[in-house]
Amino acid sequence: MQSHYMQSPDWLILAAYFAVLLAIGIWASTKRKKEGSLFLAENSLRWHHIGFSMWGTNVGPSMLIASASAGFTTGIVSGNYAWYAFVFIALLAFVFAPRYLGAKVSTLPEFMGLRFGQSTRNILAWYTIVTIIISWLALTLFAGGILIRQVFDIPMWCSALILLLISAFFTMMGGLKAVAYTNVYQMILLIVVSAVLVIVGLNHVGGVSALVDKVPSDYWVMFKPNSDEAFPWLPIVLGYPVMGVWFWCTDQSMVQPVLAAKNLKEGQLGTNFTGWLKILDVVLYILPGVICFALFPDLKNPDEAYLTMVENLFPVGMVGLVFAVLTACLVSTIGSALNALSTVFTMDIYVKKFRPDASQRHINYVGRIVTVVGASLAIILTVAIDSIKGLNLFNVFQSVLGFIAPPMTAVFLMGIFWQKTTTRAANFALTIGTAFCLIVGVLYLWPPEWLTFQWPHFMMLSFWLFVILIACMAVISLCDKQGERYAIPEPIHEEHSKLVIALWVALFIVMIGLYIYFN
Repeated sequence: MQSHYMQSPDWLILAAYFAVLLAIGIWASTKRKKEGSLFLAENSLRWHHIGFSMWGTNVGPSMLIASASAGFTTGIVSGNYAWYAFVFIALLAFVFAPRYLGAKVSTLPEFMGLRFGQSTRNILAWYTIVTIIISWLALTLFAGGILIRQVFDIPMWCSALILLLISAFFTMMGGLKAVAYTNVYQMILLIVVSAVLVIVGLNHVGGVSALVDKVPSDYWVMFKPNSDEAFPWLPIVLGYPVMGVWFWCTDQSMVQPVLAAKNLKEGQLGTNFTGWLKILDVVLYILPGVICFALFPDLKNPDEAYLTMVENLFPVGMVGLVFAVLTACLVSTIGSALNALSTVFTMDIYVKKFRPDASQRHINYVGRIVTVVGASLAIILTVAIDSIKGLNLFNVFQSVLGFIAPPMTAVFLMGIFWQKTTTRAANFALTIGTAFCLIVGVLYLWPPEWLTFQWPHFMMLSFWLFVILIACMAVISLCDKQGERYAIPEPIHEEHSKLVIALWVALFIVMIGLYIYFN
């Protein structure tokens, strides 16, 4: 979609979106106590802030475009990555969150420091920082920069700078509270615009029954045979949990809104709300691709499915709203990532090692500096990624992230569920285990000529790497008789509310019903 698709009403709507966004950010900043922490919103977040923030962090413009592309080519099967997530969001709500809140930690490296000691906290802090800068910031900016560049016809560095300035403004002004409040506004806008696109698309097709008739019958199946190259059911069932636990339970950017919950009940209600919102992923992001297949079956590039729908179905003015939504996705993800980055560096490295007696004002000052430095690094990386030609680097990096998940998942699960796990075993998984997984990832993505090995599916490979790491950690812990052993942090002593239990049971019933219906 080139800039000529943006007419005067589109520019006005885009300007109005930014005006409202900035007003909400400034208002949210005034709600923060003057000497309050930037990082955890004074533990004041309610369920709707948590739900929309987690969902907003998860939704990027690349996800919108990739989901529509997957809907165009394969139907709703890629919805497993959205619907299967409810299991791991529940694990966060009932297993991890009570312990995180009970330990009163600001970061997940801090929690692992309580479980395994300072050495593990240090490793995990740097691990988290590198992951945030590469996966959350650079890749999100790269994907978003391509879109912004298409619309405004400006260089990549300029696109990235515009997005970062907006996101960094909220992070530096109001911290997590400003990010969370603006996420609510942005995600409601996203739901409304995406729903309008689906409704208009269905109207053009002739309704749901006409859509079912115009696409292949296997477009409506969630589990495909193991012979299917792209989405075999067994690797999804076994492999996705490895990434699911890492992403939903142990990633600082995703979990930080829960750490800032007003209490455990709000945290569990918020995660439940995220689970309900994830149902919408299939309807709002994948279904437009299926509708595009019914309307424009001759489309050469499936990656253009989402923007093709926008160009052909939306009137002047609505196009500007769509780009407001795409920008909202970017600002939401980048804002959450910048806040997580400044939290981990400030609390786990600067305060812990250099200034344990620092005042809250000084901590906030350092957090703002880290935000600027992190943003600058992200721009440099984004431009570097953009300058390398000949590779679909976004897909490559996304694949590599799948090889980062097994060590984190193994360490957190063993740390929570097995008291005998030692510090040496955890550090082994985070260092040697990560190096091993990344080497396997590189060989998988760029196999040398001498390697004639028939690789399993990407998800299955992730599962086997996880199993190997669990086995290594168990052996090391059992052999390490003199190794350091710390107690598993106690969960917060709050009874689960009846409303929380009822809503989670309802979500499980609905999700199982959806899986049965779509098989």
